[in-house]
Amino acid sequence: MKYLQDLWDETQAHAWANDQHTLLRYRSNLLGADLRITNFGGGNTSAKFELPDPFTGKPVRVLGVKGSGGDLGTAKNKGFALIYLDRFDDLRRLYKGRDHEDEMVAYYTQASFGAATVAPSIDTPLHALLPFAHVDHLHPDWGIALAAAANGKQKMEEFNQRFHHHLVWLPWQRPGFDLALRLREAVDANPDCDGIVLGGHGLFTWGDTARQCYLNSVTMIDDLGVFVGEHLEKRGAGLFGGRQFRRRKDAREISIELFPYLRGRLATTRRAIAHFNNSDEVLQFVNSKDAAALAHLGTSCPDHFVRTRIRPLYIHWNPDSESLPKLKDRITEEAEKYRQEYAEYYHRFATKDSPALRDANPSVVLIPGLGMFTFGKNKTEARITSEFYVNAIHVMAGATALGEGQAPPTPLPQAPKPEDSKEFSSHDNYVALPLAEAFRIEYWALEEAKLRRQPPEKEYSRKIFLVVGGGSGIGRVTVQRLVEGGAHVMVADRDELAAADSATAAGKSAKEAVASCKMDLGDRASIATAVHETVLRFGGLDGIINTAAIFIPPDTRGRLTDENWRRTFDINISGNYMLVDEGRPHLLAQGLPAVIVLTSSANAVVPKWGSEAYDISKSAVSHLVREMAVGLAPLVRVNGVSPATVVEGSTMFPRERVLLSLKKFHVAFSEEESTEDLRSKLANFYAHRTLTKQSVTPQDCAEAICWLASDRAARTTGHLIPVDGGLVEAFLR
Repeated sequence: MKYLQDLWDETQAHAWANDQHTLLRYRSNLLGADLRITNFGGGNTSAKFELPDPFTGKPVRVLGVKGSGGDLGTAKNKGFALIYLDRFDDLRRLYKGRDHEDEMVAYYTQASFGAATVAPSIDTPLHALLPFAHVDHLHPDWGIALAAAANGKQKMEEFNQRFHHHLVWLPWQRPGFDLALRLREAVDANPDCDGIVLGGHGLFTWGDTARQCYLNSVTMIDDLGVFVGEHLEKRGAGLFGGRQFRRRKDAREISIELFPYLRGRLATTRRAIAHFNNSDEVLQFVNSKDAAALAHLGTSCPDHFVRTRIRPLYIHWNPDSESLPKLKDRITEEAEKYRQEYAEYYHRFATKDSPALRDANPSVVLIPGLGMFTFGKNKTEARITSEFYVNAIHVMAGATALGEGQAPPTPLPQAPKPEDSKEFSSHDNYVALPLAEAFRIEYWALEEAKLRRQPPEKEYSRKIFLVVGGGSGIGRVTVQRLVEGGAHVMVADRDELAAADSATAAGKSAKEAVASCKMDLGDRASIATAVHETVLRFGGLDGIINTAAIFIPPDTRGRLTDENWRRTFDINISGNYMLVDEGRPHLLAQGLPAVIVLTSSANAVVPKWGSEAYDISKSAVSHLVREMAVGLAPLVRVNGVSPATVVEGSTMFPRERVLLSLKKFHVAFSEEESTEDLRSKLANFYAHRTLTKQSVTPQDCAEAICWLASDRAARTTGHLIPVDGGLVEAFLR
């Protein structure tokens, strides 16, 4: 093979010779691991084998098939539905025709074998009715390029002769029981066929054993890759009509400034998390002469379409001559036009039984000179949407290259009937789904049911936070709480390793929702870099939280050097100001409610000996909260917390400082005691000065911070919450 590899491990497969369920999972994982074979969540695999009936103990034939919404590359055994095969023979008699497709779906679950753990896919009958022990239904870009080509059937015959295959062509039809019957009829009528191309959709292959099925699939796909690749080479620089625009040299800088604005313009229904792709293959398409025309057609494969919506939003902007303000104007105008057209599309095809109109905003935005911006409910979904549209670009590239500049045939082979050709749109040999078919897929009751099975969104879902000081103490716990609540978080800290460790710990359950970077609050450039990294990674910024500060112990006379005095104010007050100042344009550009939470201290109102610089700097932070609340109203709420001394997890309490504090307060200790024991003694001393007699912990402070960062505090701004256990000396007076 030229492109793919035979990854089958016969030793491992042999170990599962008597466990066909696990062997199906193994085959599926191999196929799903390569996006050239099938995209994330796309395609389906199946196997037919015997299992003892749980009621009778006698062996019965069952179908194992990937469950609804699963991903081949990551599926476990429980991700495959098990179905009594004989029930599907009965369903043939119950089937009333294409007008009753959705009625059949309820029977799939009723035919489940054993304890059902996953809903059967809509593709289940397509696998059940084919007379093969092992079946793969995949969506390789090369295969869909053939299926979406106006001359696809003709090119399929050419492919068959060239590579000695026996593929059969079926016109476009939405997955369902009727398509399963058509597949079976095609196989019965062509007993020597080794695969089926579904027009505008994908590829079916099979085998008598799991190994034969796998090898047939990867060999067929690799041969298709060679065939399509040869046509792409012939098209060369003329692909997509040739280049029209150039990549902007300042694309990254423009994208950072643009991203929050774009995100805000697309948040008319709800916020989204974003992903940016400026790869060479994306820019080749976006900068081409035919990009606008091809993008407007939308995608062909249903799996692509469900992720990328009816079509992407292509922004008509000349990156070689037009300004960024002009681009923003175009985004505002064309996003509104997109929403209007989407609503018209919905009302044109909706019936009384259709699900309600969903978010009318695009999930893919294409901007010449810059690249592709994709949006989803979380970073993973936004990234996968990007991958799907890259798949769509590959399909359009292959389909147009297969055309070889010739006029498309009449009628189109994707059309079930000759007169249906007028419903299909095409450009330069690429054929897209009819809008009516696109609507039937997007607003299919079964797709709606799949959406409803998803878990409810969490409190901070779709929100993006930059947490400074997130590597330890209060900041680390705050990061954990926010991520547990569904937030996307950039963890920034002067200690880069601590920031990375905090991000790793918080991201165990949501890896792509957390990232980390280094930030020095005494350096505006460092602050700006962290803000920019947050925006570029997630698409915007909904909240800035700072828990970082420094305390420099005085000398034995209680004095600080001038340098240390300035350093304390540079970090504790100027750092907070610069942090807000660098975040301000991004927060305001979105036009969405946002939050800032700064960390002051009980020391801001309690004068002490030996901590003047720290205490005064925190007094300034308290007033900065009030000033910024006034200056950023009404869009951005600015609040703060004022903790009493937090010893646990704080980098401001190394052993030396703990010892000095214990001596200062005349707390008995031994030099032999561990640092943690000494910290505990100091924390207990501070606790007994409060009304509650309890230590203030990072968890206590994080709870207050997260409340202020939530919509529960939507009517609170310019306020500081004391988290001090009831420190009488800190009562305001």
